Amino acid sequence: MQATAYTYDPATRSGSVLLDDGTPLDFDTAAFDAGGLRLLRPGQRVRIEVAGEGAERRVTFLTLQTL
Repeated sequence: MQATAYTYDPATRSGSVLLDDGTPLDFDTAAFDAGGLRLLRPGQRVRIEVAGEGAERRVTFLTLQTL
């Protein structure tokens, strides 16, 4: 699934993304580290994997979207 980086805190390596329908989803340090990223800027397109449903839905993997 694709999304757009919305927030990112380099101190905690966590933040949030916006799905294409505008829904925000938070990601934690584990999801950020799983993708092997070193930095993320708001507005970058990312590829994510999610787990859970409804309020339990969370990002489990995050990496940059490449063409």
